[in-house]
Amino acid sequence: MTPIRDRLEAHARGLGFTLFGVAPAADADGFDRYEAWLDAGYAGEMGYLHDYREHRRHPARVLGPVKTVVMLGFEYGPPSPQSHAGKVAAYAQHADYHRVVWDKLNALRDWLAAEVPGTRSHGTCDSAPLLERDFARRAGLGWVGKNTMLLNASRGSMFFLAGFLTSLELPPDPPQAAGHCGTCTACLDACPTDAFPSPGVLDATKCVSYLTIELRGPIPLELREAVGDRLFGCDDCQTVCPWNRFASANPGFPPRPDLLALDPVELLTLTREDFASRFAGTPLLRARRSGLLRNACVVLGNTAGAEALPALRGACGDADGVVAEVARWAVGRIEAR
Repeated sequence: MTPIRDRLEAHARGLGFTLFGVAPAADADGFDRYEAWLDAGYAGEMGYLHDYREHRRHPARVLGPVKTVVMLGFEYGPPSPQSHAGKVAAYAQHADYHRVVWDKLNALRDWLAAEVPGTRSHGTCDSAPLLERDFARRAGLGWVGKNTMLLNASRGSMFFLAGFLTSLELPPDPPQAAGHCGTCTACLDACPTDAFPSPGVLDATKCVSYLTIELRGPIPLELREAVGDRLFGCDDCQTVCPWNRFASANPGFPPRPDLLALDPVELLTLTREDFASRFAGTPLLRARRSGLLRNACVVLGNTAGAEALPALRGACGDADGVVAEVARWAVGRIEAR
């Protein structure tokens, strides 16, 4: 009979996971580096990372009887062309990946429970304190590049990492022993805000993805121009990576056309109710109305002409103080031009 490990892999691939690797459950290799990163202040306002720092030391904090960590990759592929100035990061051009990947992980859990009764398993994708890249490297899926992304020699980096923790002991795969970035610094050179203080270290407080998604207040004045036309997230350090010539679209996870045509001017008309309805089930909900309209003002301040002034002047009176302040900044930028 085919070993359970091979059957599990076949079932995972049938669910749409294109990467599969097995690692033993143990302390995360990079936990000390992670603590040093937190202590350096690079997490910014992401206080939940501090709150659960110790939980990331060992996967038993996620699943008590864990013996094995299966690491999976679910591709989203390169960014699709967009028809307006506000760029949306490739991963966010689709439906909310959390629900999509969680459903697949739950299906994998139920399959394994039927195959091996008594087995306990738990799947996670950005939903539990697990240092995914550490275990992905240990499972042989790739190495951590200079831009801190996990790089796979056959798939690049444009995929979501998911962890499948199980009480079943499975034979591990050989870990990734070395990186393959060599002397290349394309990702570091491409960063619009110089968010990498050194190779392999990201200062999230300068990263466009953090600034446009996680940050709740105004984007710092000195970084607004560098945000450019990026409305939600940033792909620059990935799109220039030579390994992403192997990144491919996922036909089972197509982009949403409505997320490829976001007009920053039109966004400024959205009420809270409009925003919640329009972006329900998408990653953009994460930024909240305040964040997305703030970002729209920054994009217009950087790229628009006088045609955007009426909408921006209207936003200067927005009840949200963050939106109003950045709208005034954008008006000043356009008038100066």
